[in-house]
Amino acid sequence: MFTGVAYAADAAAGGAPNALGSFVPLILIGIVFYFLLIRPQQKTAKLHQQFLVSLKRGIRVVTTGGVIGTIVDINDLVVTLEVAEGVKIDVTRSSIAGQIDKKGEPVGTKKDDKKKIG
Repeated sequence: MFTGVAYAADAAAGGAPNALGSFVPLILIGIVFYFLLIRPQQKTAKLHQQFLVSLKRGIRVVTTGGVIGTIVDINDLVVTLEVAEGVKIDVTRSSIAGQIDKKGEPVGTKKDDKKKIG
């Protein structure tokens, strides 16, 4: 009768170090998520923020909604785009997705990236 109680107490004492070992995979998963998901996303956001700060007149851009135009006026928050001759629209600076060239290709992409896509 007492032997069963002794075994149960022994198993509980041995479980404490094992509980710490069970957190190691969770910590490793957190590290992997940081380097594969969070860090690249932060880097992309930082580059986009730098791009938005460097906007100036004459740059051809595309908005997040897909509107393509040339910057004719720029303020702290509002960018005026000329989308056709004589047609101007105002958009927020944060809605500018990227810069494009006259052919409609994104500026700053590597030639290797275009080969992978097409």
